[in-house]
Amino acid sequence: MTAGTIKKLVPDRGFGFIAAEDGKEYFFHRSGVQDFDTLVGGEKVSFEIEPSPKGPRANRVQLSA
Repeated sequence: MTAGTIKKLVPDRGFGFIAAEDGKEYFFHRSGVQDFDTLVGGEKVSFEIEPSPKGPRANRVQLSA
């Protein structure tokens, strides 16, 4: 699992971006987050990185304790 922070959230479109500790930014879709509707931005999260046609993206995003 990789750690990061929710950098940008576009709730009406169902996606956002995570600023990861590795210095990269990853796209995520609401389908990859259990509690998407509770996000407001700035939350610490952990996630897995998976390949996609448009490049690596975050999946299985979970809020960090």
